[in-house]
Amino acid sequence: MIRYDYLWSHEAAAGRDQGKERPACLVAASDSSLRPRFVVILPITHSPPDNDTVGIEIPARVKQVLGLDDAPSWVIVSEYNVDEWPNGGLAPLPGRPDVFSYGFIPPRLFGQVKEKFLELSEQRRSSGVRR
Repeated sequence: MIRYDYLWSHEAAAGRDQGKERPACLVAASDSSLRPRFVVILPITHSPPDNDTVGIEIPARVKQVLGLDDAPSWVIVSEYNVDEWPNGGLAPLPGRPDVFSYGFIPPRLFGQVKEKFLELSEQRRSSGVRR
């Protein structure tokens, strides 16, 4: 899990090219020998999914281990950013200027996120923003 200036699809559609720095989940990467290397990044938000979004709630214990706040949060799997890696959208963690990663989410949770993301992608029920 990284801190990244995630750009929502509605923001990109409105002409914005930068988003809000937020925790985000890195879910896929192209082959490390390819240049440029691309990654798929999913946003993490406190806003519960609505009719237009699909999300997976992050368990409180996982949030605690990663050093996130206590408010409920979701990994949104129905939209994503695709960006080069590494990139200028990475941001240091609050109060930790040399640290860019919160750590890893547990494999079981990552599996749920990945499975739902791939399912929505195959069904063409997700939207992406190329950065």
